[in-house]
Amino acid sequence: MFPKLDELESKLSELEIQLSDSTLIADQRAYKKVAQEHAMVTKLAVFCSRYQKVNDELEEGKKMLQEEEDPELLELVKKEIEDLKEEAREIENDIKQLLLPKDPNDEKNILLEIRAGTGGDEAALFVADLFKMYSRFADEVGWNVEIMSSSPIGIGGFKEVIALISGEKVYSKLKYESGVHRVQRVPETETQGRIHTSAVTVAVMPEAEEVEVDIDPNDLRIDVFRSSGPGGQSVNKTESAIRITHLPTGLVVSCQDEKSQHKNKAKGLKVLRARLLDKMEQDQHDKMSENRKSQVGTGDRSERIRTYNYPQGRVTDHRINLTLYKLESILLGKIDDIINPLIVHYQAEALKQVQ
Repeated sequence: MFPKLDELESKLSELEIQLSDSTLIADQRAYKKVAQEHAMVTKLAVFCSRYQKVNDELEEGKKMLQEEEDPELLELVKKEIEDLKEEAREIENDIKQLLLPKDPNDEKNILLEIRAGTGGDEAALFVADLFKMYSRFADEVGWNVEIMSSSPIGIGGFKEVIALISGEKVYSKLKYESGVHRVQRVPETETQGRIHTSAVTVAVMPEAEEVEVDIDPNDLRIDVFRSSGPGGQSVNKTESAIRITHLPTGLVVSCQDEKSQHKNKAKGLKVLRARLLDKMEQDQHDKMSENRKSQVGTGDRSERIRTYNYPQGRVTDHRINLTLYKLESILLGKIDDIINPLIVHYQAEALKQVQ
């Protein structure tokens, strides 16, 4: 059922030889990949060793049940056997999780895109609220947030905001945030106290490295223009804003947050590269069978995934039927209570496929 311990020890020796190879050390990308595999195999070897030991102890316990006559000792042996069976089940689950196919993007930084949908200014204000929520969460876990592009409106919201979030395993934590986030609340401009429903779209894309997405400069049309602020007023006397069009796909990226044309172009290319990688992966998802889609999630950006209800102080994630009455805390960045159950849910779904 699981890899044999001697096979794992042999694999570890092989990986350790690779890690000491000066050629591999010179290639940091390849070295990191081997180092991650070494860490995984090491962990697997520890679990398999413990699993083997627990099973040996179980066999000894079963023999004692047949040989022991003292009633008190028999009860102790039965209790120990039950404990060992429970431990074996836990180790089996740990081993299965380690053996699950790894998402190659889990270790990556992300491009977070939040866009106003239905609801006009109210949706744009909620874009700002969600961006603050993710930014506060990033601060809590020690990640860095850098705005790549934004389209502010005059009352404090955004039509769109794109940010690079960098740190340890960002994508693995936030990859299930993609989808439609709905907000129900009474807008400040509402005189009769009616609750309005607005929607915002969140897209979480793994940061793409240049070697993953090769962009031919001949496939790009780059336009420059003056930056504009809320309401369209000019905020820069020089043409520093950049609009990049990828001709083969029609993808368009605009960036005007920096005063330097060079910096805006660099940020724009980073966003474009992430979108192209995302498009490639979405195309692959579309070709997958329904069975495979159930393992990795639909990845459908049009799916309504969560509702934030202000009058009731309630947040509901519709995918796992999770409802929490702690809206204020969640908007302050305490989103572990949603993220962790989502991760557990999708891991459980994946484990069903390897039972």
